[in-house]
Amino acid sequence: MFVTSAYAQSTTTEGAETHDAAAGEVHTETGVAHEGGHGSGVFPPFDSSTFASQLLWLAICFGLFYLLMSKVVMPRIGSILETRNDTIARDLDDAARSKAEADAAVAAYEQELAAAKAKGNAIASAAREAAKTKAAADRTAVETSLNDKISAAESRIADIKAKALADVGSIAETTATAVVEQLIGGKATKAEIASAVKASTK
Repeated sequence: MFVTSAYAQSTTTEGAETHDAAAGEVHTETGVAHEGGHGSGVFPPFDSSTFASQLLWLAICFGLFYLLMSKVVMPRIGSILETRNDTIARDLDDAARSKAEADAAVAAYEQELAAAKAKGNAIASAAREAAKTKAAADRTAVETSLNDKISAAESRIADIKAKALADVGSIAETTATAVVEQLIGGKATKAEIASAVKASTK
C-alpha cells in the first residue's frame, strides 16, 4: 500500500492526540495526575490554594448549623426539659400532698383508736362496777331472804314446840289419870293430876 509522507505525519499526529486524550480520560477516572503536568498531585482539602474557599464554606456551614441549633433544636430541647421539670415538680407536689394526707389519716386513725380504747376501758370499768353493785345487792337480798326464812322457821319451830309441850302436858294428865284409875281404882281430880305433872316436869 502506497502511503505519502503527509498522510503518515497526519496519522502520527492524530494517534498521539488520541493517545493523550485516552490517557487524560484514564487519569481523570482514577483521580491521578498524568505525566503531562496538568495537575499538582495534592488531595484537594489539603491544597493551600483552596483554603480560602474552604474557610468560607466552613463559616457558612457553621453559621447555618448554629442558627439551626439556636432557633430550632435548642428551643425544642429547652421546652422538653421545662416540660419534664414541670412534670417532676408536679409529681413531687402530688407525692408531698399524698404523704401529708396519709400522715393526717394515720394521725386521725391513731386518735380514733385511742378514743375507742379509752371508751372501751370506761365501758369495761362501768360494767365491772355495775356487776359488783348488782352482786352486792343480790347477796344482800339473798341474805335478807334467808334471814326472813330462818326467822319464820324459828317462829314456826317455837310454835310447834310450844304446841307439842302443851299437847305433852295434856297427854301426860290423861295418861296419869288412866294410870291412877288402874292402880288405885279411884279417880283423882284434874288439879291434883296437873300439879303432879308439873312437879314431875320441873
